[in-house]
Amino acid sequence: MDVNTLRSVVTVATFVLFLGIVVWTLSKRRTADFEEAANLPFGQDD
Repeated sequence: MDVNTLRSVVTVATFVLFLGIVVWTLSKRRTADFEEAANLPFGQDD
């Protein structure tokens, strides 16, 4: 395995990981969790 093959494998693996994160972020099941997390700063009383 030469260095160019290794670079290609790492690039493809990183792209697949990126797509996985995008799908996880945009999934309908996660929407409520992200909305709750987005409102956390506004719910704190000083």
